[in-house]
Amino acid sequence: MPRSQLRLQPRTGKLARMRRTLLRSLALAVVLLASPTHAAQTYSEQVVERTLDNGFKMLLLEDHKAPVAVVQVWYRVGSRNELPGTTGLSHMLEHMMFKGTVKNGPEEYSRVIARNGGNENAFTSDDATTYFATLASDRIEVEVGLEADRMRNLVLSEQLFEPERKVVMEERRMRTDNNPIGFMFESLNAATFLEHPYRQPVIGWATDIEGWKLADLKHHYDLYYQPNNAFLVAVGDFDAQQFGDLVAAQFGGHARGGDPPVVRAREQPPRGERRVAVERPARLPFVSLQYQAPNLHHADAPALEMLESVLSNGKSSRLYQRLVREQRLALDAGASYARTAIDDKTFTLSGQPQPGVSADQLEKALLAEIEALQKAPPSDDELKRARSQVEAAFVFAQDSMFYRGLLLGTYEIAGGWRQIDEFLPAMEKVTPQQVQEVARKYLTPINRTVGVLVPLPTDDAAPLEQMPAGPMS
Repeated sequence: MPRSQLRLQPRTGKLARMRRTLLRSLALAVVLLASPTHAAQTYSEQVVERTLDNGFKMLLLEDHKAPVAVVQVWYRVGSRNELPGTTGLSHMLEHMMFKGTVKNGPEEYSRVIARNGGNENAFTSDDATTYFATLASDRIEVEVGLEADRMRNLVLSEQLFEPERKVVMEERRMRTDNNPIGFMFESLNAATFLEHPYRQPVIGWATDIEGWKLADLKHHYDLYYQPNNAFLVAVGDFDAQQFGDLVAAQFGGHARGGDPPVVRAREQPPRGERRVAVERPARLPFVSLQYQAPNLHHADAPALEMLESVLSNGKSSRLYQRLVREQRLALDAGASYARTAIDDKTFTLSGQPQPGVSADQLEKALLAEIEALQKAPPSDDELKRARSQVEAAFVFAQDSMFYRGLLLGTYEIAGGWRQIDEFLPAMEKVTPQQVQEVARKYLTPINRTVGVLVPLPTDDAAPLEQMPAGPMS
């Protein structure tokens, strides 16, 4: 499938939830393995970290259960680093990274990986841009050489730039403009954050995409695609010392770049409830309650993680049991906590009403579940069940080399990969009372932004809308 078509396929809500579940489970199983009885299994003891003189870091994790390896290159730039007027440049640059270098022509990167039996892709998020490939372990030097080449030798020309701009505009139309729930979330994020760049969509505002200049993209590339603003994660069947030497030989020749500008914006404390209503052609309404919440560096993070699990983890969770199964108000309902964002971000509850149920009814039902937790903590058994579900999913996720690499990269972006080993011990200490306390502290009216999709008439044969995923690909 051509890359442009691959990128244009919107992720469904189900896939987005699967991705969130895997990420949550990864964060938990690692610390499960880090318990005293599995001391040799901690990531801190398994991962080899090396930093070159030019600032390029590598995180290498040997995993010999299969003769394959995953290589990921992470750049510390996403929509969080963009300025108003040129939003979306990080995602556009992700596209352009496949358009060739001085050495390799357009799309040659993908063809080389395919000829070597591998697969590759990339994604852009608020906080990072990531490129990855999976190959047989005796071919991983191919990926390392290609990534080292395009880090600093990308060809950026008007001939390539303008057609790809049109591809991104079409991607935006499919993922956002023609996706009612995606369009609502874009408006909701912009209302939740008044000052922080988390208010900006990863794909960029439509008017910004239309106004991009090639010079803007070149500046973005030269500013952020430097060895001291990137790192490599590799998981697989290799010798860490030998592979590290290979990486050093390929990336070590790039000169250190200037330090990129620090994101100084900080969101002010909320001033009261905000509401956003978006009218779009859709079959059903959709409701989302978004609250500003601290990230993993805060002492409340483990309790917020367990609050998410109590509300939303599996069919035994409160939102599914009460709103979907018992009251039959929602087709689907869930919660999401953005724990691994670089800056403090959000705790979100969302749901789609059953046909015949209004958005107002479902909003009141979501608020009632919040109020119930604020009035009384979950039982010991409920909290134990929620924790066990997350831990069990986490153990299975450890079989994936890709997600082990994703875990390392995500934590490194968020502030340091070694924090992986600290998480589960903290989770094990969370009490029902702490879950109640964070519900009282953060899920308050003054801290709430409400987003509502108001459906306009549409074709009755149209499929039900589904939530978009987070990162752009």
